[in-house]
Amino acid sequence: MNIILTHLGLVCSLGTTQDEIIHNAKLGNQTCLNFISTDIPNETVPFFEVKDNKKTHMRCFRLLDITLEQIMPQIVKLKEKYPLNKLGIVLGNTNTGVHEAQNDINKWLETKTINKNFSFEKIELGSSATYLKEKLGFLGPSYVISTACSSSAKAFQSARNLISNNICDAVLVGGVDSRCSFANQGFFSLSALSLKHTNPFSKNRDGINLGEGAALFIMEKEENIKNYETNEKSIKLLGIGESSDAYDLTSPDPTGNGAYTSMKRALEDAALNADQINYINMHGTGTIANDKMEGIAIYDLFNDKILCASTKSLTGHTLGASGAIEAALSWLMLKFNFIIPHKFDNDFDDEIPKIKLAKGNEDIELKNILSNSFAFGGSNCSLILGK
Repeated sequence: MNIILTHLGLVCSLGTTQDEIIHNAKLGNQTCLNFISTDIPNETVPFFEVKDNKKTHMRCFRLLDITLEQIMPQIVKLKEKYPLNKLGIVLGNTNTGVHEAQNDINKWLETKTINKNFSFEKIELGSSATYLKEKLGFLGPSYVISTACSSSAKAFQSARNLISNNICDAVLVGGVDSRCSFANQGFFSLSALSLKHTNPFSKNRDGINLGEGAALFIMEKEENIKNYETNEKSIKLLGIGESSDAYDLTSPDPTGNGAYTSMKRALEDAALNADQINYINMHGTGTIANDKMEGIAIYDLFNDKILCASTKSLTGHTLGASGAIEAALSWLMLKFNFIIPHKFDNDFDDEIPKIKLAKGNEDIELKNILSNSFAFGGSNCSLILGK
């Protein structure tokens, strides 16, 4: 059974439309990525202006609104095509409305008055899926997966299971996370937050930039979309690999074993050989530990033959949304056949095996892309998308 990712809505620091995102991604444009040290003023909009969401005044809902608008015509068709109880939603996130709730709590601590917009829904991890379910009228399963930075990558496995087990005919799958001071402070306390542009795989790298955004895919069986819409450039979800090495709460296994295992399992699931992958969208956080172990794992499995890049130097690390956003960038590369370059200071860390970093000008037809998401606690997930 082939699983197709038929349509995509995406918003991130690269833009709020596909054309804008593709343009900036091709250029390796980092100017859209704002970064800050440890705090976010109450009314700061880090990347782009978004319409207020009157329901709870939560930024993550506003990000979902923008993303959903891009695929709403296709959502309407889904509701006409399938029973509502066969339409599901699976998202990954980590923050929901933590920033807004934090502001409300701070106000109460200072003034002993409660913000009229305060709701515990702001800190419920499942609220983003519930929001979409109520907005769209879907009646199938609707839930959130939260496994730190692998959250929305793992959402694809769960969504695929819903379809393969005939629980759903179609699933809206993806992820969302908005910036929040709590996460910033956490990474700052781990000495993992860079105060400059993140610099993945450089010997001068010193940490991450936090980002925000949302990505939503429509997932269906290939057999169900024939005679429904053109299938000429359909992008398939070919393989998923997961591992849980449980090496350390906040550090990856330095041998890269967990990362290697998830990539190898994704290849096996897709029935592909390593040399059939054309591009690897690396987890590539720009931290000392992640980049070294990921470089080791990639070299052990692929040697130096496959183009690699970290798109986090363009989008920031979007935490629970990163798996979906990086799958979305991979989807766009396959759909429109372009290469996103690896942006860093070109001073490669000699302690990392010399993998092949993409420059963006390579003359290659992309057929299969592997996208990595590695999380705290050794929760790893690799996705393979292909034509």
